[in-house]
Amino acid sequence: MTTDTGNICRRLTGRTAVITGAGSGIGLATARRLASEGAHVVCGDIDESAGRAAAEEAGGTFVRVDVTDPGQVEALFAAADDTYGSVDIAFNNAGISPPDDDSILTTGLEAWKRVQDVNLTSVYLCCKAALPYMRRQGRGSIINTASFVARMGAATSQISYTASKGGVLALSRELGVQFAREGIRVNALCPGPVNTPLLRELFAADPERAARRLVHIPVGRFAEATEIAAAVAFLASDDSSFVNATDFLVDGGISGAYVTPLD
Repeated sequence: MTTDTGNICRRLTGRTAVITGAGSGIGLATARRLASEGAHVVCGDIDESAGRAAAEEAGGTFVRVDVTDPGQVEALFAAADDTYGSVDIAFNNAGISPPDDDSILTTGLEAWKRVQDVNLTSVYLCCKAALPYMRRQGRGSIINTASFVARMGAATSQISYTASKGGVLALSRELGVQFAREGIRVNALCPGPVNTPLLRELFAADPERAARRLVHIPVGRFAEATEIAAAVAFLASDDSSFVNATDFLVDGGISGAYVTPLD
């Protein structure tokens, strides 16, 4: 299933959106969606080829960025403001889920730190860089990619990934409360498993893990990236003006399920 983009409204006309991890998966789908709604899109990615292609498709600007580097993150948001005159939307989406992040019994400290740096510290850096522009404007929407695993436990553990997404959830809640009266909303987007290259690569190496997870999804399938992008567009727009400091679940019912339907 994909989201129909044939009759999309233009809720974001004239606004500037910065997207990290824009070169593929959810980030790419979101770049397309926000551009279709009228936003100026700034695509940040460490992969220059993929990020540049995303920006060209979205009619936006590409900035190569290592999201764990404070100077590069600051330069990303400065480029957005310099180019388009504002930073209205920050979709802090870059993340990794490497195979050496597994059970706590087997995951080494270096693997733990690498995932924390990319998945959690980067969100801290992006929020820190985006907020001064939004405070100056008196408005803004920050959307941080967490995960449904921030709300649930799993026997098929990716211990650092899960912990990092829990951190994103708590950080987003804190910032949403702190800056609410300045016109800035901060929400954590919590997708269920999404049919992206990252997930396909993970599950191709371990089909049993894929099957074990799929059985818990009430709708019986993984999400499409376009469905998550539609949620980002909602959170970025004024349609969600009273949605703040929350974990916005887009998980096909996983977090609400005890027993799932039989086929």
